[in-house]
Amino acid sequence: MALPTLTPEQREAAQAKSREARQARSALLAGIKSGDETIPAVLDRGKSDPIAGKTKVSQLVRALPGYGPAKASAVLEQAGIPEDRRVAGLGARQREALVSALS
Repeated sequence: MALPTLTPEQREAAQAKSREARQARSALLAGIKSGDETIPAVLDRGKSDPIAGKTKVSQLVRALPGYGPAKASAVLEQAGIPEDRRVAGLGARQREALVSALS
């Protein structure tokens, strides 16, 4: 399947949209790192907020102070969440398991 040919204006609009999404996701992760945001709050917003919903759960956990790749992987494994799962794709039990694993 070939990619559609975009006009320069369409290409620039797509690049601007992706740039804004990356900046919003970076601000979300910075908020978690600084303590302004909490994981339960982000998980609750996951269904309604597209930026929070498309963020990988592993990125959220790694943004917490003191959680590196190994510790984040251990928490996700304990909660039964795959590494590539996004916030919007979590079920209610997975959200509860993640919050309890982080407590």
